[in-house]
Amino acid sequence: QVQLVESGGGLVQAGGSLRLSCAASERIARIYAMGWFRQAPGKEREFVAAISWGTGDTYYADSMKGRFTISRDNAKNTVYLQMNSLKPEDTAVYYCNRLYWGRRDGLDAWGQGTLVTVSS
Repeated sequence: QVQLVESGGGLVQAGGSLRLSCAASERIARIYAMGWFRQAPGKEREFVAAISWGTGDTYYADSMKGRFTISRDNAKNTVYLQMNSLKPEDTAVYYCNRLYWGRRDGLDAWGQGTLVTVSS
C-alpha cells in the first residue's frame, strides 16, 4: 500500500485560507485518482475532492465547490487542497487517499491526517 503523509493544517479564522499537502511514498499510477477526505468531531469521514492522476480532471463534494481547489504535482507525488473562505464547520481532520476515478472511498490505509481548526 501507498504511505500517505498529510501536512499544512492549523488554526485559522473564519474567512481565511489554508493549503494542505499530501505526499505519497511512491509514484501514483495514472489509472488512479487522489482525493481528500475529512472527519469532523463526532462525525463519519466524508469525501471532499478528487483529482485524476492522469488527466488532472477533478470532482468535489457539493458543499466544497467554489471554495476548495484540488491540484497535483505528479513529479513530487503530492496532492494539494487549497481551502478558501473557510467556515467553522470546515473544522476537521483532513486526510488524503488513493481512489478509483469517480469513487468516493479510499484504497489505502489512512494516514494521521492534518487538523484544520476554523474559529468563528
